[in-house]
Amino acid sequence: MVKYLIAAFLSLVLIGTTACQPKIGQTGTVTGGVIQVVAAENFWGSIATQLGGTHVNVISIVTDPNADPHEFETNTADALDFAHANYVILNGAGYDTWGQKLVAANPSNGRKLLNVADLLGKTVGDNPHFWYDPDDVQQVINQITSDFQLLDPADAVYFSAQQMALENALTPYRQLIQSIKQTYGGTEIGGTESIVVYLADAMGLDLISPPDFMNAVSEGNDPPTQSVAAFEQQINQRQISVLIYNNQTATAVTTNLEQLVTAQGIPVVGISETMEPPDTTFQDWQYAQLTALQRALSAGAVSK
Repeated sequence: MVKYLIAAFLSLVLIGTTACQPKIGQTGTVTGGVIQVVAAENFWGSIATQLGGTHVNVISIVTDPNADPHEFETNTADALDFAHANYVILNGAGYDTWGQKLVAANPSNGRKLLNVADLLGKTVGDNPHFWYDPDDVQQVINQITSDFQLLDPADAVYFSAQQMALENALTPYRQLIQSIKQTYGGTEIGGTESIVVYLADAMGLDLISPPDFMNAVSEGNDPPTQSVAAFEQQINQRQISVLIYNNQTATAVTTNLEQLVTAQGIPVVGISETMEPPDTTFQDWQYAQLTALQRALSAGAVSK
């Protein structure tokens, strides 16, 4: 019953607001006004904002760096945003199933959907933290630009220029990844969950934490006892030079590990799932975290 009430509500909302929205032509293009974009998470929203410039209006749904994105619950305002959107960006792979439900509750032939997991050939069960993989980020940038050009072909040249500007802005972030790889490639590190995997791979770092532990924490489950013991052993034997800690999904187990690492004098670096602060840009957020990691790797190398 609730499902039907939600669908009816969204239909009424659309009827009452159509006059204010850009129109979708028969070819799927936007005519009149800017492209209305909804990004499930603000890291994709930041990229879309920079690629679209003055020709898009982007609303990001998950923005709170102090909350666990896995526990996000939608509200009426979120439903309205999805109902009004010409273009929706979902991370996919089970990370934001709530967004898929909002899209399904209000189907529209004119709305274009980018599911990042689908773009990358990933599915539920795969590591969903694609925004920590520089190559995946590039694919998303290319796709969003292409989609904007399809939705608003009259401004295709403008969107190409916006992509070029973003590519230039991303240069320090990409260069820092390569610098860390050249200096610290092969260094053994630990991570409290799978958010670290893609980034560690990009920098050539050896992430030796038990996969069962990281995957369980990422999924909101208690890690297997043997994986906790193995992780603690790595810490006590100082096998890792740095611990990368997801500061948005802290649990009693991960907090205990952080304390063990600190007691051993091993540097700890906190990273977040959503941008921190929320009003920064994707590249500035990532660059700040990478800079902190670079300092920690330097300190860890000295302390080992």
